[in-house]
Amino acid sequence: MNYLVTANTDIGTTRKTNQDSIAVLTADTAIGSAAFGIVCDGMGGLAKGEMASATLLHAFVKWFKEIFPKDIEKGITDGLIREQWNQIICEQNEIIKAFGKAHKINLGTTVSVLLITEQRYYITNVGDSRAYEIHGGVKQLTEDQTVVARELKYGKLTARQAQEDPRKNVLLQCVGASKTVKPDFFFGNAVSDAVYMLCSDGFRHYIEEKEILERFSAEKNTSVEDMNGNSLYLIEENKKRMEKDNISVVLIRTF
Repeated sequence: MNYLVTANTDIGTTRKTNQDSIAVLTADTAIGSAAFGIVCDGMGGLAKGEMASATLLHAFVKWFKEIFPKDIEKGITDGLIREQWNQIICEQNEIIKAFGKAHKINLGTTVSVLLITEQRYYITNVGDSRAYEIHGGVKQLTEDQTVVARELKYGKLTARQAQEDPRKNVLLQCVGASKTVKPDFFFGNAVSDAVYMLCSDGFRHYIEEKEILERFSAEKNTSVEDMNGNSLYLIEENKKRMEKDNISVVLIRTF
């Protein structure tokens, strides 16, 4: 498996700071190439959200650069990824909470992480940032950890009611602002000639799935220039439609 990767973020139309932190990396390993992406959305309205998102991002990037290369030679399993990523998230939750307590501020962050190796993808998620697979259609790979998503899942709201519910941005948990954190994990077989997307919620509020498919299909993204151009186009569309949040998107194109 080979990859083209891009990462783009924008402060949006309203916020004074960009509290999103994003990264995308590739590496040649003993068993082939790997790609790694992460989106952390610092909590809007909470002080120092950018510190929370950057702290968690740096911990995961360090894992990819220092721990992952050693582990992959021994053999990567779903269980090992679950154990190590859960440990990172729980440790950083305590670190961010301690920082907030010491400085008498509230802060927190969502996180969506994606690792792709030969034929396999690994995802963890806390909050409402998302991961998608775009391959003939648009498939959401994560589940939002929000009050409305939970109510919708258990049949207490219809899809239409969920769209209009004022609680749709209320998170069930986030890293640094929750007493304990239980991340979700998702595993599957990666496919070639697909685009894997990570995004903060600011990227998707006003963009429809058909627009994502139109701009991010594999055949429309055969170069880094294509991927950057399409990402920036949809970011600008969000701003034209008066998105108030920070806007971030990471793309990994497989081939």
